[in-house]
Amino acid sequence: MTRSRCLSALFASLTMAIAFLAAPPPAAAAAVSFTSTGVNQNGGHCLDLPNGSSAGGTQLRALACDSGANQSLGFAPVPGTSDTYTITTRSGQCVDVHGAATADNATIIQWPCHGGTNQRWRLVPVSGGDKTFNLVSAGSGKCVTPSGGSSASNTGLVQLPCSASNGRVWRLPGFTGGTSPDTFTNPIAQRGPDPWMTYHDGHYYLATTTWNSTITMRKSRTLAGLATATEQVLFNLTRPNGAGTMWAPEFHLLDGPNGKRWYFYYTAGREPFDLGTQRIHVLESAGPDPMGPYTFKADLLDPAQDNTWELDPGILQLDGKLYLLGTFYNGSQPMFIRPLSNPWTASGTRRILSTPTYGWETVGGAVNEGAEVLQRNGKTFIVYSASHCSTPDYKLGMLTYNGGDPLSSSSWTKSPNPVFQRSNANGVYGPGHNGFFKSPDGTEDWMVYHANSSASGGCDMNRSTRAQKFTWNADGTPNFGTPVGLGVPLTAPSGE
Repeated sequence: MTRSRCLSALFASLTMAIAFLAAPPPAAAAAVSFTSTGVNQNGGHCLDLPNGSSAGGTQLRALACDSGANQSLGFAPVPGTSDTYTITTRSGQCVDVHGAATADNATIIQWPCHGGTNQRWRLVPVSGGDKTFNLVSAGSGKCVTPSGGSSASNTGLVQLPCSASNGRVWRLPGFTGGTSPDTFTNPIAQRGPDPWMTYHDGHYYLATTTWNSTITMRKSRTLAGLATATEQVLFNLTRPNGAGTMWAPEFHLLDGPNGKRWYFYYTAGREPFDLGTQRIHVLESAGPDPMGPYTFKADLLDPAQDNTWELDPGILQLDGKLYLLGTFYNGSQPMFIRPLSNPWTASGTRRILSTPTYGWETVGGAVNEGAEVLQRNGKTFIVYSASHCSTPDYKLGMLTYNGGDPLSSSSWTKSPNPVFQRSNANGVYGPGHNGFFKSPDGTEDWMVYHANSSASGGCDMNRSTRAQKFTWNADGTPNFGTPVGLGVPLTAPSGE
Protein backbone atom coordinates (compact mmCIF):
# COMPACT_ATOMS: atom_id res chain seq x y z
CA MET A 1 0.00 0.00 0.00
CA THR A 2 1.33 3.41 -0.85
CA ARG A 3 -0.13 5.11 2.21
CA SER A 4 1.08 2.32 4.46
CA ARG A 5 4.69 3.39 3.92
CA CYS A 6 3.71 6.95 4.73
CA LEU A 7 2.14 5.79 7.99
CA SER A 8 5.16 3.65 8.85
CA ALA A 9 7.38 6.70 8.50
CA LEU A 10 5.04 8.60 10.79
CA PHE A 11 5.11 5.86 13.43
CA ALA A 12 8.90 5.75 13.39
CA SER A 13 9.29 9.50 13.84
CA LEU A 14 6.52 10.08 16.36
CA THR A 15 8.28 12.12 19.04
CA MET A 16 6.27 15.30 18.95
CA ALA A 17 5.32 17.17 22.12
CA ILE A 18 2.60 19.81 21.75
CA ALA A 19 4.06 23.24 22.39
CA PHE A 20 1.93 25.64 24.37
CA LEU A 21 3.02 29.00 23.04
CA ALA A 22 1.81 32.60 23.39
CA ALA A 23 0.79 34.82 20.49
CA PRO A 24 2.86 38.02 20.50
CA PRO A 25 2.67 40.86 18.00
CA PRO A 26 4.44 40.57 14.65
CA ALA A 27 8.17 39.99 14.51
CA ALA A 28 10.85 42.65 14.71
CA ALA A 29 12.43 43.92 11.52
CA ALA A 30 16.08 44.93 11.50
CA ALA A 31 18.70 45.57 8.86
CA VAL A 32 21.74 46.32 11.00
CA SER A 33 23.85 44.61 13.61
CA PHE A 34 23.81 45.85 17.18
CA THR A 35 25.33 45.12 20.57
CA SER A 36 23.27 44.83 23.72
CA THR A 37 22.89 43.24 27.09
CA GLY A 38 19.89 40.96 27.59
CA VAL A 39 17.92 41.76 30.75
CA ASN A 40 15.47 39.12 31.93
CA GLN A 41 12.16 40.73 32.88
CA ASN A 42 11.38 38.18 35.60
CA GLY A 43 14.31 39.00 37.84
CA GLY A 44 16.22 41.83 36.27
CA HIS A 45 19.29 39.65 35.74
CA CYS A 46 21.44 39.69 32.62
CA LEU A 47 22.26 36.99 30.10
CA ASP A 48 25.81 36.09 31.10
CA LEU A 49 28.79 34.00 29.91
CA PRO A 50 30.12 32.39 33.11
CA ASN A 51 33.58 33.74 33.94
CA GLY A 52 34.16 34.79 30.34
CA SER A 53 34.69 31.14 29.42
CA SER A 54 36.10 30.31 25.99
CA ALA A 55 35.04 26.66 26.21
CA GLY A 56 32.49 25.44 23.69
CA GLY A 57 29.47 23.92 25.43
CA THR A 58 29.47 26.35 28.40
CA GLN A 59 25.89 26.85 29.58
CA LEU A 60 24.82 30.48 29.66
CA ARG A 61 23.05 31.87 32.70
CA ALA A 62 21.06 34.76 34.16
CA LEU A 63 23.26 36.70 36.60
CA ALA A 64 23.08 40.03 38.38
CA CYS A 65 23.83 42.74 35.82
CA ASP A 66 27.30 44.29 36.10
CA SER A 67 27.92 45.99 32.70
CA GLY A 68 30.85 43.64 32.10
CA ALA A 69 31.99 42.15 28.79
CA ASN A 70 30.59 38.76 29.83
CA GLN A 71 27.12 40.28 29.45
CA SER A 72 27.68 42.02 26.12
CA LEU A 73 26.11 40.22 23.18
CA GLY A 74 26.52 40.80 19.47
CA PHE A 75 23.42 40.54 17.28
CA ALA A 76 23.93 40.03 13.53
CA PRO A 77 20.93 39.73 11.16
CA VAL A 78 20.71 36.49 9.19
CA PRO A 79 20.80 37.47 5.49
CA GLY A 80 17.41 37.32 3.81
CA THR A 81 15.44 37.59 7.06
CA SER A 82 13.77 40.51 8.81
CA ASP A 83 13.76 39.33 12.41
CA THR A 84 16.31 36.54 12.79
CA TYR A 85 19.84 36.93 14.22
CA THR A 86 22.91 35.05 15.27
CA ILE A 87 23.97 36.07 18.77
CA THR A 88 27.63 35.97 19.79
CA THR A 89 29.19 36.02 23.23
CA ARG A 90 32.41 37.67 24.41
CA SER A 91 34.39 34.62 23.21
CA GLY A 92 33.11 35.05 19.64
CA GLN A 93 31.05 31.85 19.81
CA CYS A 94 27.35 31.64 19.06
CA VAL A 95 24.41 31.26 21.39
CA ASP A 96 23.24 27.71 20.65
CA VAL A 97 20.57 25.15 21.63
CA HIS A 98 22.65 22.18 22.78
CA GLY A 99 22.54 19.34 20.25
CA ALA A 100 19.94 21.18 18.13
CA ALA A 101 17.39 19.71 20.54
CA THR A 102 13.69 20.49 20.25
CA ALA A 103 12.80 19.19 23.73
CA ASP A 104 11.88 21.33 26.73
CA ASN A 105 14.78 22.19 29.06
CA ALA A 106 17.51 21.71 26.45
CA THR A 107 20.42 23.87 27.63
CA ILE A 108 21.41 27.17 26.03
CA ILE A 109 25.17 27.15 25.48
CA GLN A 110 27.89 28.84 23.50
CA TRP A 111 29.34 26.89 20.61
CA PRO A 112 31.54 27.65 17.59
CA CYS A 113 29.35 29.36 14.99
CA HIS A 114 28.15 27.12 12.13
CA GLY A 115 24.98 28.79 10.83
CA GLY A 116 22.57 26.03 11.87
CA THR A 117 18.99 26.81 12.87
CA ASN A 118 19.83 26.06 16.51
CA GLN A 119 22.10 29.14 16.35
CA ARG A 120 19.48 31.40 14.81
CA TRP A 121 17.17 33.47 17.01
CA ARG A 122 13.97 35.31 16.15
CA LEU A 123 13.38 38.51 18.10
CA VAL A 124 9.62 38.45 18.63
CA PRO A 125 8.35 41.68 20.28
CA VAL A 126 6.36 41.38 23.49
CA SER A 127 3.78 44.10 23.97
CA GLY A 128 3.76 46.34 27.01
CA GLY A 129 7.51 46.90 27.23
CA ASP A 130 10.23 48.95 25.58
CA LYS A 131 12.51 46.80 23.39
CA THR A 132 11.24 43.60 25.01
CA PHE A 133 11.33 40.32 23.13
CA ASN A 134 10.99 36.58 23.21
CA LEU A 135 14.26 35.03 21.98
CA VAL A 136 12.80 32.23 19.85
CA SER A 137 14.98 29.44 18.50
CA ALA A 138 14.51 29.10 14.74
CA GLY A 139 15.19 25.38 15.15
CA SER A 140 12.81 24.45 17.94
CA GLY A 141 10.35 27.35 18.10
CA LYS A 142 10.99 27.56 21.86
CA CYS A 143 12.23 30.45 23.99
CA VAL A 144 15.32 31.20 26.07
CA THR A 145 14.53 31.35 29.79
CA PRO A 146 16.19 30.75 33.15
CA SER A 147 15.57 27.14 34.16
CA GLY A 148 12.05 26.80 35.54
CA GLY A 149 11.41 30.46 34.80
CA SER A 150 13.36 31.26 37.97
CA SER A 151 13.97 34.84 39.03
CA ALA A 152 17.08 33.87 41.04
CA SER A 153 20.54 35.03 40.07
CA ASN A 154 23.03 32.48 38.69
CA THR A 155 20.34 30.33 37.06
CA GLY A 156 21.30 28.33 33.95
CA LEU A 157 19.45 29.09 30.72
CA VAL A 158 17.28 26.51 28.91
CA GLN A 159 14.59 26.53 26.23
CA LEU A 160 10.91 26.22 27.12
CA PRO A 161 7.62 26.97 25.30
CA CYS A 162 7.25 30.68 24.69
CA SER A 163 4.98 33.00 26.65
CA ALA A 164 4.84 36.65 27.65
CA SER A 165 5.76 35.83 31.25
CA ASN A 166 7.64 33.30 33.41
CA GLY A 167 11.09 34.55 32.50
CA ARG A 168 10.65 34.24 28.74
CA VAL A 169 10.85 38.01 28.14
CA TRP A 170 14.16 39.84 27.66
CA ARG A 171 14.83 43.56 27.28
CA LEU A 172 17.52 44.42 24.73
CA PRO A 173 18.36 48.08 25.48
CA GLY A 174 20.79 48.28 22.53
CA PHE A 175 18.23 47.12 19.95
CA THR A 176 18.13 49.46 16.93
CA GLY A 177 15.95 47.60 14.46
CA GLY A 178 12.46 48.96 15.03
CA THR A 179 9.39 46.87 14.33
CA SER A 180 7.42 46.03 11.23
CA PRO A 181 3.83 44.78 11.31
CA ASP A 182 3.88 44.22 7.57
CA THR A 183 6.11 41.16 7.11
CA PHE A 184 6.35 37.57 8.25
CA THR A 185 8.62 34.61 7.57
CA ASN A 186 7.85 30.94 7.12
CA PRO A 187 7.35 28.55 8.78
CA ILE A 188 4.23 29.60 10.65
CA ALA A 189 4.17 26.23 12.43
CA GLN A 190 7.45 24.39 12.95
CA ARG A 191 5.78 20.96 13.04
CA GLY A 192 2.62 21.27 11.03
CA PRO A 193 1.77 18.64 8.41
CA ASP A 194 -1.57 18.72 6.56
CA PRO A 195 -2.45 22.32 7.49
CA TRP A 196 -5.87 23.91 7.16
CA MET A 197 -6.39 27.62 7.82
CA THR A 198 -9.05 30.27 7.55
CA TYR A 199 -9.38 33.96 8.43
CA HIS A 200 -12.58 34.64 10.36
CA ASP A 201 -13.84 37.58 12.40
CA GLY A 202 -10.45 39.21 12.97
CA HIS A 203 -8.30 36.12 13.51
CA TYR A 204 -6.43 33.43 11.64
CA TYR A 205 -7.24 29.88 12.72
CA LEU A 206 -4.85 27.01 11.96
CA ALA A 207 -5.20 23.26 12.52
CA THR A 208 -2.67 20.61 11.55
CA THR A 209 -2.13 16.89 12.00
CA THR A 210 -1.31 15.94 15.60
CA TRP A 211 -0.95 12.19 15.02
CA ASN A 212 -2.28 11.51 18.49
CA SER A 213 -5.69 11.47 20.17
CA THR A 214 -6.10 15.26 20.38
CA ILE A 215 -7.54 17.80 17.97
CA THR A 216 -5.83 21.16 18.35
CA MET A 217 -6.03 24.64 16.88
CA ARG A 218 -4.05 27.86 17.14
CA LYS A 219 -5.36 31.41 16.72
CA SER A 220 -3.72 34.77 16.00
CA ARG A 221 -4.61 38.25 14.78
CA THR A 222 -1.58 38.16 12.47
CA LEU A 223 -0.07 35.51 10.25
CA ALA A 224 3.32 36.04 11.93
CA GLY A 225 1.76 35.47 15.34
CA LEU A 226 0.72 31.92 14.46
CA ALA A 227 4.35 30.83 14.79
CA THR A 228 4.21 31.27 18.56
CA ALA A 229 0.46 31.02 19.19
CA THR A 230 -0.97 28.74 21.86
CA GLU A 231 -1.84 25.25 20.61
CA GLN A 232 -5.26 24.71 22.20
CA VAL A 233 -6.86 21.28 22.56
CA LEU A 234 -10.38 21.39 21.13
CA PHE A 235 -11.36 17.75 21.44
CA ASN A 236 -10.05 14.42 22.72
CA LEU A 237 -10.71 11.37 20.56
CA THR A 238 -11.99 8.14 22.09
CA ARG A 239 -13.12 4.84 20.62
CA PRO A 240 -15.21 3.95 18.66
CA ASN A 241 -14.94 7.28 16.85
CA GLY A 242 -11.27 6.85 15.99
CA ALA A 243 -8.39 7.32 18.40
CA GLY A 244 -4.67 7.80 18.43
CA THR A 245 -4.12 9.02 14.87
CA MET A 246 -5.76 12.39 14.20
CA TRP A 247 -4.63 13.77 10.85
CA ALA A 248 -5.65 15.83 7.80
CA PRO A 249 -8.04 18.20 9.66
CA GLU A 250 -10.35 20.74 8.02
CA PHE A 251 -13.06 22.98 9.42
CA HIS A 252 -15.84 24.62 7.40
CA LEU A 253 -18.67 27.02 8.29
CA LEU A 254 -21.74 25.29 6.89
CA ASP A 255 -25.52 25.47 7.20
CA GLY A 256 -26.98 23.03 9.72
CA PRO A 257 -30.38 22.58 11.37
CA ASN A 258 -29.53 25.28 13.94
CA GLY A 259 -28.04 27.74 11.47
CA LYS A 260 -24.40 28.05 10.52
CA ARG A 261 -22.00 25.92 12.52
CA TRP A 262 -18.37 24.92 12.17
CA TYR A 263 -17.94 21.33 11.06
CA PHE A 264 -14.52 19.90 11.83
CA TYR A 265 -13.54 16.99 9.55
CA TYR A 266 -10.60 14.70 10.28
CA THR A 267 -9.15 11.25 9.68
CA ALA A 268 -8.62 8.77 12.52
CA GLY A 269 -8.42 5.01 12.99
CA ARG A 270 -10.99 2.89 14.72
CA GLU A 271 -7.94 1.47 16.46
CA PRO A 272 -4.73 3.50 16.93
CA PHE A 273 -2.05 3.03 14.27
CA ASP A 274 -4.12 0.63 12.17
CA LEU A 275 -4.13 1.77 8.54
CA GLY A 276 -7.07 -0.41 7.51
CA THR A 277 -9.44 1.26 9.99
CA GLN A 278 -8.70 4.88 9.02
CA ARG A 279 -11.98 6.68 8.27
CA ILE A 280 -13.31 10.25 8.04
CA HIS A 281 -15.18 11.70 11.03
CA VAL A 282 -16.83 15.04 11.82
CA LEU A 283 -17.43 17.27 14.86
CA GLU A 284 -19.98 20.10 15.17
CA SER A 285 -19.45 23.39 17.00
CA ALA A 286 -21.92 24.71 19.55
CA GLY A 287 -21.86 28.18 18.00
CA PRO A 288 -20.03 30.54 15.63
CA ASP A 289 -16.56 30.27 17.19
CA PRO A 290 -14.07 28.13 15.17
CA MET A 291 -12.44 27.20 18.50
CA GLY A 292 -15.62 25.44 19.57
CA PRO A 293 -16.68 23.90 21.87
CA TYR A 294 -17.26 20.85 19.67
CA THR A 295 -19.23 17.65 20.06
CA PHE A 296 -18.80 14.47 18.05
CA LYS A 297 -21.34 14.39 15.21
CA ALA A 298 -20.77 11.35 12.96
CA ASP A 299 -18.52 8.79 11.36
CA LEU A 300 -18.68 9.81 7.70
CA LEU A 301 -18.73 6.29 6.32
CA ASP A 302 -19.63 5.30 2.79
CA PRO A 303 -23.15 3.78 2.89
CA ALA A 304 -22.32 1.11 0.28
CA GLN A 305 -18.52 0.79 0.08
CA ASP A 306 -17.14 0.91 3.61
CA ASN A 307 -14.62 -1.75 2.65
CA THR A 308 -11.33 0.20 2.68
CA TRP A 309 -9.72 3.12 4.43
CA GLU A 310 -10.65 6.69 3.47
CA LEU A 311 -8.46 9.71 4.11
CA ASP A 312 -8.07 13.47 3.65
CA PRO A 313 -11.57 14.98 3.82
CA GLY A 314 -12.44 18.02 1.70
CA ILE A 315 -15.73 19.84 1.16
CA LEU A 316 -17.16 21.01 -2.19
CA GLN A 317 -20.18 23.33 -2.34
CA LEU A 318 -21.50 23.65 -5.89
CA ASP A 319 -24.88 24.77 -7.24
CA GLY A 320 -26.46 24.58 -3.80
CA LYS A 321 -25.31 21.02 -3.15
CA LEU A 322 -22.72 19.60 -0.78
CA TYR A 323 -20.08 16.95 -1.51
CA LEU A 324 -17.33 15.17 0.41
CA LEU A 325 -13.95 14.70 -1.29
CA GLY A 326 -11.30 12.21 -0.19
CA THR A 327 -8.98 9.39 -1.21
CA PHE A 328 -9.15 5.61 -0.74
CA TYR A 329 -7.18 2.50 -1.68
CA ASN A 330 -7.91 0.24 -4.64
CA GLY A 331 -4.35 -0.72 -5.55
CA SER A 332 -3.49 2.96 -5.98
CA GLN A 333 -4.96 6.07 -4.34
CA PRO A 334 -7.63 7.70 -6.50
CA MET A 335 -9.61 10.76 -5.45
CA PHE A 336 -13.30 10.20 -4.70
CA ILE A 337 -16.39 12.38 -4.42
CA ARG A 338 -19.53 11.52 -2.42
CA PRO A 339 -22.80 13.49 -2.18
CA LEU A 340 -23.95 14.73 1.23
CA SER A 341 -27.49 15.49 2.36
CA ASN A 342 -26.12 17.61 5.22
CA PRO A 343 -22.62 18.24 6.60
CA TRP A 344 -22.48 14.87 8.38
CA THR A 345 -24.63 12.50 6.29
CA ALA A 346 -23.87 10.78 2.98
CA SER A 347 -26.69 10.64 0.43
CA GLY A 348 -24.92 8.30 -1.98
CA THR A 349 -21.84 6.16 -2.45
CA ARG A 350 -18.44 7.36 -3.55
CA ARG A 351 -17.49 7.89 -7.19
CA ILE A 352 -13.93 8.04 -8.52
CA LEU A 353 -13.11 11.59 -9.60
CA SER A 354 -9.44 11.31 -10.51
CA THR A 355 -6.94 8.45 -10.88
CA PRO A 356 -3.15 9.02 -10.80
CA THR A 357 -1.99 8.39 -14.37
CA TYR A 358 0.67 10.99 -15.22
CA GLY A 359 4.27 10.15 -14.37
CA TRP A 360 4.49 13.11 -11.99
CA GLU A 361 1.54 11.66 -10.03
CA THR A 362 3.20 8.30 -9.43
CA VAL A 363 6.65 9.05 -7.95
CA GLY A 364 7.05 6.61 -5.07
CA GLY A 365 3.42 5.53 -5.44
CA ALA A 366 0.32 6.39 -7.47
CA VAL A 367 -1.47 8.96 -5.32
CA ASN A 368 -4.21 11.61 -5.71
CA GLU A 369 -5.13 12.92 -2.23
CA GLY A 370 -5.75 16.06 -0.17
CA ALA A 371 -8.38 17.49 -2.52
CA GLU A 372 -9.05 21.21 -1.86
CA VAL A 373 -11.62 23.42 -3.55
CA LEU A 374 -10.81 26.83 -5.04
CA GLN A 375 -13.59 28.95 -6.57
CA ARG A 376 -13.45 32.35 -8.28
CA ASN A 377 -15.55 34.22 -10.86
CA GLY A 378 -17.83 31.25 -11.47
CA LYS A 379 -14.96 28.81 -11.98
CA THR A 380 -14.37 25.79 -9.71
CA PHE A 381 -11.03 24.03 -9.30
CA ILE A 382 -9.92 21.09 -7.17
CA VAL A 383 -6.26 21.28 -6.23
CA TYR A 384 -4.89 17.96 -4.99
CA SER A 385 -1.63 16.39 -3.82
CA ALA A 386 0.07 13.86 -6.07
CA SER A 387 2.84 11.23 -5.77
CA HIS A 388 3.89 9.69 -2.47
CA CYS A 389 4.41 11.94 0.55
CA SER A 390 7.70 10.17 1.38
CA THR A 391 9.35 11.69 -1.70
CA PRO A 392 10.59 15.25 -2.34
CA ASP A 393 8.38 15.15 -5.47
CA TYR A 394 5.11 15.31 -3.56
CA LYS A 395 3.36 18.17 -5.39
CA LEU A 396 0.06 19.76 -6.39
CA GLY A 397 -2.11 18.97 -9.43
CA MET A 398 -5.43 20.49 -10.47
CA LEU A 399 -8.86 19.58 -11.85
CA THR A 400 -11.09 22.17 -13.56
CA TYR A 401 -14.89 21.83 -13.52
CA ASN A 402 -16.44 21.96 -17.00
CA GLY A 403 -20.11 21.86 -15.98
CA GLY A 404 -22.48 18.93 -15.76
CA ASP A 405 -22.70 16.35 -12.99
CA PRO A 406 -19.94 16.99 -10.40
CA LEU A 407 -20.06 13.28 -9.51
CA SER A 408 -18.87 12.34 -12.99
CA SER A 409 -15.15 12.40 -13.74
CA SER A 410 -16.02 13.49 -17.29
CA SER A 411 -17.17 16.84 -15.86
CA TRP A 412 -13.61 17.62 -14.80
CA THR A 413 -10.41 18.22 -16.77
CA LYS A 414 -7.04 17.37 -15.24
CA SER A 415 -4.15 19.75 -15.91
CA PRO A 416 -1.38 17.81 -17.67
CA ASN A 417 1.38 19.35 -15.53
CA PRO A 418 1.77 20.01 -11.81
CA VAL A 419 0.73 23.46 -10.60
CA PHE A 420 3.07 23.67 -7.58
CA GLN A 421 6.18 21.62 -6.87
CA ARG A 422 9.62 21.44 -5.24
CA SER A 423 12.18 24.22 -5.55
CA ASN A 424 15.74 23.01 -5.13
CA ALA A 425 17.00 26.59 -5.36
CA ASN A 426 14.82 27.67 -2.43
CA GLY A 427 15.34 24.50 -0.38
CA VAL A 428 11.68 23.48 -0.48
CA TYR A 429 10.83 19.81 -1.00
CA GLY A 430 7.55 17.91 -1.13
CA PRO A 431 5.20 20.92 -0.98
CA GLY A 432 1.62 19.70 -0.75
CA HIS A 433 -1.56 19.05 1.23
CA ASN A 434 -2.60 22.65 0.93
CA GLY A 435 -5.56 24.87 1.73
CA PHE A 436 -6.75 28.33 0.70
CA PHE A 437 -7.72 31.46 2.64
CA LYS A 438 -8.44 35.15 2.01
CA SER A 439 -6.53 38.15 3.33
CA PRO A 440 -8.29 40.08 6.14
CA ASP A 441 -9.62 42.70 3.69
CA GLY A 442 -10.71 40.03 1.19
CA THR A 443 -8.60 41.37 -1.67
CA GLU A 444 -5.86 38.71 -1.79
CA ASP A 445 -5.80 34.95 -2.23
CA TRP A 446 -3.41 32.92 -0.11
CA MET A 447 -2.42 29.29 0.17
CA VAL A 448 -1.21 27.30 3.16
CA TYR A 449 0.74 24.07 2.68
CA HIS A 450 3.35 21.85 4.27
CA ALA A 451 6.83 21.09 3.00
CA ASN A 452 10.21 19.70 3.99
CA SER A 453 13.51 21.58 4.09
CA SER A 454 15.50 18.54 2.95
CA ALA A 455 15.18 16.20 -0.02
CA SER A 456 15.45 13.34 2.48
CA GLY A 457 12.43 14.50 4.49
CA GLY A 458 9.40 12.24 4.53
CA CYS A 459 5.85 11.70 5.82
CA ASP A 460 6.45 12.75 9.39
CA MET A 461 5.74 15.46 11.93
CA ASN A 462 8.80 17.45 10.84
CA ARG A 463 6.97 18.88 7.84
CA SER A 464 6.34 22.56 8.58
CA THR A 465 3.41 24.83 7.74
CA ARG A 466 4.10 27.63 5.25
CA ALA A 467 1.91 30.32 3.67
CA GLN A 468 2.25 32.53 0.61
CA LYS A 469 0.12 34.69 -1.66
CA PHE A 470 -0.82 33.53 -5.16
CA THR A 471 -2.20 35.29 -8.23
CA TRP A 472 -4.40 34.53 -11.24
CA ASN A 473 -3.63 33.98 -14.91
CA ALA A 474 -5.43 35.80 -17.71
CA ASP A 475 -7.52 32.68 -18.44
CA GLY A 476 -8.89 32.64 -14.88
CA THR A 477 -6.73 29.80 -13.59
CA PRO A 478 -4.64 30.17 -10.42
CA ASN A 479 -0.90 30.83 -10.60
CA PHE A 480 0.71 29.46 -7.44
CA GLY A 481 4.25 30.41 -8.43
CA THR A 482 7.26 28.83 -6.72
CA PRO A 483 7.44 27.85 -3.03
CA VAL A 484 9.41 30.43 -1.05
CA GLY A 485 12.29 29.37 1.19
CA LEU A 486 12.22 29.55 4.97
CA GLY A 487 13.25 32.84 6.57
CA VAL A 488 12.52 34.99 3.50
CA PRO A 489 10.54 38.11 4.52
CA LEU A 490 7.10 38.15 2.91
CA THR A 491 4.59 40.99 2.97
CA ALA A 492 1.77 40.17 5.36
CA PRO A 493 -1.76 39.68 4.01
CA SER A 494 -3.53 42.88 3.07
CA GLY A 495 -5.69 44.29 5.83
CA GLU A 496 -3.56 43.23 8.80
